[in-house]
Amino acid sequence: MPRLKVWLLETRPNFLLLTPITYSVGLASALIQGYSNPLNALLGLLGALLAHISVNVLNDYYDYKSGLDLRTRRTPFSGGSGILPEGLLNPEKVYILGLSTLFLGLLIGVYFLLTLGLGLLLILIPAALSVYFYTTHLSRWYVGEFFAGLNFGPLMALGAYYLQAGHLDWTPFIAGVIPGILVGTLLFLNEFPDVEADLSVGRRNFVIFLGRRRASRVYALLIISVYLYIISTILLGLLPETCILSLITAPIAYRAIRGALTNYDDMEALIPAMASNVLVVLSTSAITALGLALALLL
Repeated sequence: MPRLKVWLLETRPNFLLLTPITYSVGLASALIQGYSNPLNALLGLLGALLAHISVNVLNDYYDYKSGLDLRTRRTPFSGGSGILPEGLLNPEKVYILGLSTLFLGLLIGVYFLLTLGLGLLLILIPAALSVYFYTTHLSRWYVGEFFAGLNFGPLMALGAYYLQAGHLDWTPFIAGVIPGILVGTLLFLNEFPDVEADLSVGRRNFVIFLGRRRASRVYALLIISVYLYIISTILLGLLPETCILSLITAPIAYRAIRGALTNYDDMEALIPAMASNVLVVLSTSAITALGLALALLL
């Protein structure tokens, strides 16, 4: 395999699509309020992608060093990239890549701090700390899902909005809760195949705590809560009526829920539910951004 392609696969590019989609929720929140700065939007997206690459790469590195990647059963949605267990890259160089992308992302953050103000620290500090400490600490303290959802939900939406408007606002936060919950459930369901392996290296999460059977029910409640949240925020006037479009992904969510409740203990049969879950996360988040943008037509 060509070496450049190996490095690209180490970044787990299939998962990077999540960043521009959730980032667009913040951009759309700014757009409907009359804020638009394309250069800031592009530079901010680059910084967010660098941070996402960093957490992917550092996660791969630490999971390899702990021996987790040698114990997990890889699926298309969990179990790491497989690059390090196969000996395709030097682990220490992978670690340097993870630190380098984090550093470059922080440099972009520093630029925005100097040009837009220190309010951005409220987003940058928790984001940077959770990127670096996700695998080594957060995933061992029952809060990995929460911080994944926080970073790819409210914080990312607020950050994108701030780069356009120069201040914080409730609209991107409220809208960002939608991808936030969804990303939390993405990680939650993807933990089902790795329960025994995670436990063996000291990881602690709520799938381990609850057991797969009860966790599948919690997963169903979390997905349902997203749609109830969308409806309630529209009824309360917190999000525009056009965000009702997000409900069109409910049939996909139903397939994911049914698959999780039926196949929670059969990892091979669970994979279609995991695929539906990924589709729910990406499509619902994207349609939320679209719904926000369409409010300009009202």
